[in-house]
Parts: sequence; C-alpha cells; structure tokens
Amino acid sequence: MSLPKKPLAPPPLVSSTVPGDVFERIANALERLAPPHPRPPDFTIADAYIWYPGSRTLAPVPRVNRVDMSLLKGIDRMRDILVENTERFARGLPANNALLWGARGMGKSSLVKAAHAAVNAGLGADAGLLKLVEIHREDIESLPDLMTLLRGAPYRFLVFCDDLSFDAQNERGSAINPGEAVEEKVSLSDRFGLWLGFHRCSEDEFLAMVEGYVNYYGVPVDAATLRREALEWATTRGSRSGRVAWQYVQDVAGRLGVRLMEKLASLGQ
Repeated sequence: MSLPKKPLAPPPLVSSTVPGDVFERIANALERLAPPHPRPPDFTIADAYIWYPGSRTLAPVPRVNRVDMSLLKGIDRMRDILVENTERFARGLPANNALLWGARGMGKSSLVKAAHAAVNAGLGADAGLLKLVEIHREDIESLPDLMTLLRGAPYRFLVFCDDLSFDAQNERGSAINPGEAVEEKVSLSDRFGLWLGFHRCSEDEFLAMVEGYVNYYGVPVDAATLRREALEWATTRGSRSGRVAWQYVQDVAGRLGVRLMEKLASLGQ
C-alpha cells in the first residue's frame, strides 16, 4: 500500500531590496574592466601604415623609405606589369593579387613601394586614395582581422607582406603528413593571379644600377674608378643585385663625404 505523494510546495516569493542603481554601477564596472575598443584608424594622416595585430592598430608611417622608380634598373617588364595592375586596382577595375618572387636584393620590395607612390600621385583629384599597409610575415594569420578593420573605409588598400616564405608556413604537417603541407603551400600561392619573377642581373645591368644611383645623388666619382670598384665590390660579395649596388654607392659616398640622407630629404623621398 502506497501513501499519496504530497504536492510540491511553491517556491517562496523573494522580494528584491537591491537599489536600482546598483545594477547600473555593476555594468559600468564591467565595462571598465573590459579591454578598450580599438579606435578606428585615421587614414587621412598618412599614405602608408604598419599592422600590429596585438593591439589591433594600424601605425601611420609619415615617411616611407623608398627609392625613385627611375632607379630600379633591370626589372622594366615586371615594373610595367605591376604598375598597370596597381593602377587598375586603384581605379576600382579588376586586378590580381601579385606575388613577387626570385633573387634577393633585386628590388621586389622597392618596386612595391615605388609603384604605390607613382600610382597614388597619378590619380589626379583622387591622389591619396591608395593606401599601403604592411603586414609582417609572422602576423599573416591575423590577416582576416586586418581585412575586417579595412572593410568599409573609403580608400583602396595595397596589403604588402615582405619576405613571405612558403617553406615554413606549415611545419606541423611536414613530418606526419608532408603531402598536406605541400598542398597548403600550393593553395596559398594559387591565390596570387599575377606572378612576377626577379632574376640575377647581368654585369651591364649592375653597372647601370650603380651609375643611376651616383648620378641621381650627385656622387663625384669618375667612370673608370666607378666601374672598377663596383665590379670588385660585387665580386667580394658573390652577388650582383640592386641591393649590392646601393651598398657600394653608400660606401663610395661616405668616402667622398656625400650625405645621401640630406639629398633624399631635399628630393622629398
């Protein structure tokens, strides 16, 4: 024989005696403890920026370290293709992501910066519309956050990553499943519709680079000495490139007392 179950008692009524402004004070305290919202970038103060994902900020670069387009020798075809592609992008026309690959010191980064300046200046009434944003290769995984920050701004953005290496992009898969690592590298490279290859320059191209620099900056050195020293400089370094040419010019300018930085400032670089 079972006894009838007792009905459950209703929960006691609880009356709140907490003042209404307490909840508002709690909400305000929580708001103060939360990380501050990043301020939207001010894209009117500079044409170039560097992305810092830790603070989700774009730091303006008031003066970009770049060379004049006319000083980039031996890469005429790549220069013309990249500038045309960049112009189309700046004007809102179809354009491709560009992958610049090849020999070190042949002007890949310099060409990107020079193309940005040249295209921006050529936009006429829209000059300044094109912004250059550099993202460091170790921060490439934060690219979606950067795109979110840029989306909606009334500008066109060239996002530039220097020294991007496909060899170390996916080390975790290299031992267990090497095929997966290769597939991811190929997938990443396939996102670039425009591939521009930079190869080692000839002796004549190297000398043209050196002569272009000394003429541009007014370094007083005679042609015979310039040729002999420049070729010796390249031989001791085992390489001929735009970077090696610039390093020689810095050396000879220093020996002759020519201040290249003052010349750069007077030229508005």
